[in-house]
Amino acid sequence: MNILAFAASNSRTSINKALVTHAADLLKNDIVPDCSVELIDLNDFEMPLFSVDKEKSDGIPDAAHQFYKKIGEADALLVSFAEHNGNYTAAYKNLFDWTSRIDAKVYQGKPAVLLSTSPGGRGGKSVMAAATGAAPHFAMDVQASLSVPSFYDNFDMENGKLSNQEVQAELKTALAAFS
Repeated sequence: MNILAFAASNSRTSINKALVTHAADLLKNDIVPDCSVELIDLNDFEMPLFSVDKEKSDGIPDAAHQFYKKIGEADALLVSFAEHNGNYTAAYKNLFDWTSRIDAKVYQGKPAVLLSTSPGGRGGKSVMAAATGAAPHFAMDVQASLSVPSFYDNFDMENGKLSNQEVQAELKTALAAFS
């Protein structure tokens, strides 16, 4: 099983990147040992802000085609959504908007486990609601989701893993959807 993993953030110090990296390691080492995980960085898919005018004048950027191809080559998706003002980050939304111009079924029917986290007590639940609500419209088959609250209280940044064993168990349960 080939899994494409990413944080829906372009922050170099993203806590969602830390979470998805930990989840990918847990998946490879404990849940589905024979899987391969490709962890991509949204910074590798930078492009101009989406607009119909820009699309008409310049076409769809190669980065959107590359992202769409990576999704197509994967068997499943592991995504951790950062929350900005209760919604997707601008970087993710822009990449998504451009990619949807290639095919509205951006996620190509792939099974997915969705994560989110934030420093606050809700753990990105607003963006998670947006992501899970929109998923069927864009051909994402959400198998499980988990919002991790109060990131810095539950994650050991030095060791790159969850320190709260109850949350760790919830993450393992979510990731078991891939087994």
